[in-house]
Amino acid sequence: MSSVVELHGVSAGYDRTPVITGVDLVVREGELIALVGPNGAGKSTLLKVIAGILRPMSGTATVLGEAPGVSRLVAYLPQSEQLRWDYPLRVEDVVLMGRLEKLPHGRAPGSAARAAARDALARVDAADLLRRPIAALSGGQRQRILLARTLASDARVFLLDEPATGVDAATEEQLMELLEGLAREGHSLLVSTHDLGGVMAHFPRVIAMNGGIVADGGTSILRDDDILRQTFGGHRGVRAAPLGDQHHA
Repeated sequence: MSSVVELHGVSAGYDRTPVITGVDLVVREGELIALVGPNGAGKSTLLKVIAGILRPMSGTATVLGEAPGVSRLVAYLPQSEQLRWDYPLRVEDVVLMGRLEKLPHGRAPGSAARAAARDALARVDAADLLRRPIAALSGGQRQRILLARTLASDARVFLLDEPATGVDAATEEQLMELLEGLAREGHSLLVSTHDLGGVMAHFPRVIAMNGGIVADGGTSILRDDDILRQTFGGHRGVRAAPLGDQHHA
């Protein structure tokens, strides 16, 4: 499998203070990878570097053979979405945003874009929400709509930061089946999550983080007490507490 993401000696952070240091990472086509670690471990920072939102302080990074942020075949779902939910938009409008990013500037979405939006909504079991105002959505529905917007982009690389936030257990299981299907189709996915039980059940590869990469391998690393101590400081739980900091490092 060819590599789609390569990081070598990457350090990155905020206000000249590194959050992650010395990160070496290769992601290949069709990989489904979980990023695990406590609050502030650097999971979101790593995703932002790959998305091209945050420039490395040191080291090199390439995504699909280019500098991060250049390729339109990368889709990023942030944990803290900045969309104003009180805007007079319908669900279809929001999902189409994922498609508009792929169109030449100024071109209106056509029938193909609208069909992609409907398909993305169907894949997250939200087809019935197409015409609904976004102000009327519940928290779980909002998260599904944002995921549908990401899927509508038809990307090769998906960067998902806590995609199951606010959804119920049944929807989360459906989401994991969707992500596994995308990986089988050849898409590459990096998913930040606190749900270690879900990681054990669904992710072939796990990256444990705490200021950098502590361990990178199969789910067996989550049974290694030394790795868990380095990652979580000795705390071992099936689901850690939700992220509460504003930077989502």
